[in-house]
Amino acid sequence: MRLPSSGFILREAQDLAPRAILRQLRRSPTPPSPGLDVHSTVLTRSRRASQSSEVPLSSSAPQSQNIQTNTITSWKEPQPFEVFRAIERKDLMFLMEVRDRAFSLLLRKTGDATPLLHAMRIGQSHRDVAIILLGAFSRYINHLNDEDILKPRTKVILKALRTNLKLAIDYGLAKSQSDLTASFLQTLVMSEGDKWVWAQVSTISHALNAGIVGQPVKAAEFARTSMFEVYLTLNVHHDFSSVGNATVDLLMLAAWSNVLVYVSGEMIPFYYFARDTRVYKAFVDRLDQHKTVIQTSLSRRLKWQLRVLRAVLEGRNTTYRRKVELLSGELDQGEGV
Repeated sequence: MRLPSSGFILREAQDLAPRAILRQLRRSPTPPSPGLDVHSTVLTRSRRASQSSEVPLSSSAPQSQNIQTNTITSWKEPQPFEVFRAIERKDLMFLMEVRDRAFSLLLRKTGDATPLLHAMRIGQSHRDVAIILLGAFSRYINHLNDEDILKPRTKVILKALRTNLKLAIDYGLAKSQSDLTASFLQTLVMSEGDKWVWAQVSTISHALNAGIVGQPVKAAEFARTSMFEVYLTLNVHHDFSSVGNATVDLLMLAAWSNVLVYVSGEMIPFYYFARDTRVYKAFVDRLDQHKTVIQTSLSRRLKWQLRVLRAVLEGRNTTYRRKVELLSGELDQGEGV
């Protein structure tokens, strides 16, 4: 009898091992001990080669919020035409200085164009400029703190930022320049307001309460994709895996809202939604902070759901697509609790 190849065995292990760990969580009376790193020992092995294609939107953004520019002359806010000229000349240093000193100029519409739209209209030769501008948008959102998000000026800038992204998405789809569309959508999700997030969290929390019958992962995926359906046509097909963190963020926000029925704690701010790993960090911090009350007060089903979410979402070595698949296999299609 011919034995299976090592490649076949490896693929089977990558698929079945994480599911075996999650089945153990269903039988566990308490969460895994701190010494058991489920994700690093098993889920890490299931990462896909597609992870290498995921490029952080803000990879070109500097680490510090305030960058000191090496300039002797005093700063004078440029006119909109100077920004457009810098785009045409691919003067990236000038554009980054505008980003640091007068960010709103990168959003200002002049005539029928914004700076991002202008770069896209020039064509493929200026794709790098479009990426720089998109990175500036992502950087601005990621560096907003809790106080900034409530300021009226911030809300005005975020509204203008969303308008820029929607114009860019429309143009990209119309001209079949879809290579940056997923990145535009990712940044658009990051900028979304509380109203939309709250509506989705409310729906998904009810699905979690219903267990596998409610199919909470499917509900979160539907919420994510329905947000973008206005941009899709019969002739355009996109892979939105790069905005998969929106799905898992909605699940964590919904699960924690269910915890607050039993625990006196703080909500996870909705403006953390789709902003790197902020929701996950807040989720884990709150689980650790209220660990004792969670173990004694929550329903068996909710404690199981929290264990599954924490085990699957821990770490960066597994793609969001794979994480969603694992969550669906357990929370939507598993044996349930």
